[in-house]
Amino acid sequence: MKLITYSKNIFLPVTNLCRNRCQYCSFRRNLDEAHLISRSAAQQLLEEGRDHGCSEALFTLGERPEEVEGFHLMLAGEGREDLLGYLVELCELAIEHDLLPHTNAGLLSEEDLATLQPYNASMGLMLESCAKLDAHEQSPGKNPELRLKHIARAGRLHIPFTTGILVGIGESWQDRIQSIQAISRLHDEHGHIQEVIVQPFDPKPGTAMSTHPRPEREDLVRTVRLARELLPREVAVQVPPNLADPLPLIEAGADDLGGISPITRDEINPNSSWPREEELKRSLFAYELKERLPVYPRFIRRGWHGSKTRRLTAALASEDGLRRKSISSREWW
Repeated sequence: MKLITYSKNIFLPVTNLCRNRCQYCSFRRNLDEAHLISRSAAQQLLEEGRDHGCSEALFTLGERPEEVEGFHLMLAGEGREDLLGYLVELCELAIEHDLLPHTNAGLLSEEDLATLQPYNASMGLMLESCAKLDAHEQSPGKNPELRLKHIARAGRLHIPFTTGILVGIGESWQDRIQSIQAISRLHDEHGHIQEVIVQPFDPKPGTAMSTHPRPEREDLVRTVRLARELLPREVAVQVPPNLADPLPLIEAGADDLGGISPITRDEINPNSSWPREEELKRSLFAYELKERLPVYPRFIRRGWHGSKTRRLTAALASEDGLRRKSISSREWW
């Protein structure tokens, strides 16, 4: 049976302030609506995640919120002076609660990546597309060259990395080919890409692209097949099962379902609920579903995951590098 992997996570939205104004995004908020997660709120989520048997703490935030006027007042309100330092503190808190951090903080300098590296099992940044698109017209951080440079920086630091493309935001078929090829070249050079997400566009009410059509299923199938053909075999092709029926995409070559949470919603796609494990088992009965950690087995063997995460990773990983069965974790699905 073909192996399909997934991870159990909790989604911690650190802040929804962002310098970018993507036409399809409902995560970003203006200053008067925005939040910065408090330490107490993060601790409560981490406790729930641990109690529900999760292994991953997914920290996501808007890109360079410090460039948004008023953000430093939000930091000060939580008794913080520096966002990067606060991220490190939150990652430490996750590890204390037996959860492995995975941080997606947008574009970062090599110095900032190096600061976060020891506290993260893996990190990520969506490429989305190599094309310059109308959807990103007001989003300086979505410049493809800047994103590719960020992914390369992570590679030089040996950070196990997640990236991906966003399908259906105005890109051409050739754009998708070039995007996947660019990711493949970066992996050939640095060997650090663990998975590439093929994520379908999901229209959100109140956004500029709310009436833009979703990609057709056959279009997604072709894109997954393309990704499987162009990417090295060791790089997983991931599809989010809350945004598309995973069965035809797995048949086309996908082999990972990403992070699925028992207690937190997908804050990027808040109207798309995670399927339950039993639902996935029924629809994917011809495949073997296994839970993994946010860092893939080959990177555990190489010791590329952050130094502060190694003891916990060793405790959570089975001999094959996937998630160890824990009799103390509560069954939650």
